[in-house]
Amino acid sequence: MNLSQTNSVASVYLAALRDISIQKDRFKFRHNLKRLGQLMGYEVSKTLVYKNEDVQTPLGTASVNLLKSQPVVIAVMRAALPFFEGVLSVFDEADSGFVGAYRASDFQSSKSINTDYIASGKLTGKTVLLVDPMLATGNSLLEAIAKLKDHGKPDKWIVLSVIAAPEGVKNLEENLPEGSTLWCGAIDKGLNEKSYIVPGLGDAGDLAYGEKI
Repeated sequence: MNLSQTNSVASVYLAALRDISIQKDRFKFRHNLKRLGQLMGYEVSKTLVYKNEDVQTPLGTASVNLLKSQPVVIAVMRAALPFFEGVLSVFDEADSGFVGAYRASDFQSSKSINTDYIASGKLTGKTVLLVDPMLATGNSLLEAIAKLKDHGKPDKWIVLSVIAAPEGVKNLEENLPEGSTLWCGAIDKGLNEKSYIVPGLGDAGDLAYGEKI
């Protein structure tokens, strides 16, 4: 699902994230990532499984629909954290998980990915929302999924990204587990020689938290 295909306030938040004159304000940048996470989390919630229950009100009984089970929301650090917070605020009883992923050596190598930090509860039978704002090659997400499988076998993987490159979308479509879905705010033109998304928005982690040493 590509949110940019329909008009919504998500396009306003995404425009602010891209705008070089606005994105320098780190608070605004993080806030807009969080708001996009909330919007995308809401849209994803429409696709989940619900059950009907009765709840007691002060004046009687109401029939309501509740989530059959809570998803597990997992962030690919560090750039994902504000986006992750937005998604998690929609699913306030969901478990959380964290994956540390980075290029192993040569910055221009998009193939060599390290995921040396994994923290997650049991995933078997769960719907996992894997949150990473920039889907470039897709290799870090696929590596994260491979490592997370050590924690169990989810019923479904749902990937959430703010901006995706066609190369990454194709990679995930070909290699994600069967039944997985991908949600993004926009799909851009492609990748440059350093595997940055063009036009993209720059380095989301640096814009949110400062340049890495």
